[in-house]
Amino acid sequence: MPKRILTGKVVSNKADKTITVLVERRIMHPIYKKFVTKSKKIHAHDKDNKCQPGDSVEIVETKPFSKTKKFEVIY
Repeated sequence: MPKRILTGKVVSNKADKTITVLVERRIMHPIYKKFVTKSKKIHAHDKDNKCQPGDSVEIVETKPFSKTKKFEVIY
């Protein structure tokens, strides 16, 4: 099964080796037929602490690093 690759924007890097990524996606509303923007904050593993808030990053699904971290940054 292929791993999910998501693109998002770094919101926070305050934790050690962890960043928070805001992933936005656009879906069409089933009744009104308008595009709606849905967003989700995802914790990702950043082993080198390189990412800064505002950076655009790609994250890939991996084995769980902790209770909330299930993604890893790919540069």
